[in-house]
Amino acid sequence: MAAMISSAPMAVPATALNGAQFGNASLYVGDLDANVIESQLFDLFSQVAQVVSIRVCRDQTRRTSLGYAYVNFANVQDAAIAMEHLNFTPLNGKPIRIMFSHRDPSIRKSGFANVFIKNLDASVDNKALYDTFAAFGNVLSSKVQVDENGQSKGYGFVQFDNDESAQNAIKKLNGMLINDKKVYVGLFVRRQERAPGNDGSPKFTNVYVKNLSETYTEEDLKQLFSTYGTITSVVVMKDAEGKSRCFGFVNFESADSAATAVERLNGTTINDDKVLYVGRAQRKAEREAELKAKFEQEKRNKFDKLQGANLYLKNFDDSFNDEKLKEIFSVFGTTTSCKVMMDALGRSKGCGFVAFSTPEEATRASSRL
Repeated sequence: MAAMISSAPMAVPATALNGAQFGNASLYVGDLDANVIESQLFDLFSQVAQVVSIRVCRDQTRRTSLGYAYVNFANVQDAAIAMEHLNFTPLNGKPIRIMFSHRDPSIRKSGFANVFIKNLDASVDNKALYDTFAAFGNVLSSKVQVDENGQSKGYGFVQFDNDESAQNAIKKLNGMLINDKKVYVGLFVRRQERAPGNDGSPKFTNVYVKNLSETYTEEDLKQLFSTYGTITSVVVMKDAEGKSRCFGFVNFESADSAATAVERLNGTTINDDKVLYVGRAQRKAEREAELKAKFEQEKRNKFDKLQGANLYLKNFDDSFNDEKLKEIFSVFGTTTSCKVMMDALGRSKGCGFVAFSTPEEATRASSRL
């Protein structure tokens, strides 16, 4: 059984390693086509470095892809090499977007060295934005905001690993032409919470949204509202059968962001026919959103704890089944699942997954087989 694919040594890019200080040996892979699966990502990333585990994040109810994944490596150097060589590589026809996974959300939420760009030409994509700003320093991430059809909204964000690079980019590019359009480039600064209005209305951070379509997901809701500030939780309410009740809640970090979202989005049309109602959530709704946020945090904590506990295997004999995998790998620790991937006719694809109860057990198995 060949469970490992070796590759020739590659030089570790210094700029990529500088970015590693904000993450670890785990990469966030975004902008994935909905049909991309773990084995495709493994085949791509294992060409340049040894992959420890991969997870495509999916909707809890429908099990459909959320459009992003995490790829874990044995060390930061391998992760840096993979990001340097594979960022913006097309997969199922869509360029993927790679950045180091930020375990500490305070870096992302702070807006540190984050640059806002608007009036972008429709032809400017994530890679073009990255290539333009990389001349001024190490870019941690670049993102052009797009609508539900994948078309540019004309603005985007670039985050550097230091403030000096961000300031230099602003100084050199603000007011310049990019693809024949004069762009605005400035530091992305989050608004401070505003005081209660003169009418005595209280501050609020939780927003109630109704008249959503049945297919509208929490990820859709997050993308719609994230323009207006940092979001701490998002929930679309569902019935006992898991179907959308067509309303939900978005909780912001600041009251100013919540108020701006209400002002800008209330009465707007989405999906060509749905007119949104967006307003301040009542206390009961706030409690529901808090419970949802707590539940989501527990899920994230569980995922972080188990990162690296999954192994992807390939090139084994057709005679292998789930029980055979369990028999081989159980000597290294407690296996929580063993799965051989099958085709439509029930024949082995020669690949599969083994999940252990701890990352240490998975590492032990990977090093000995």
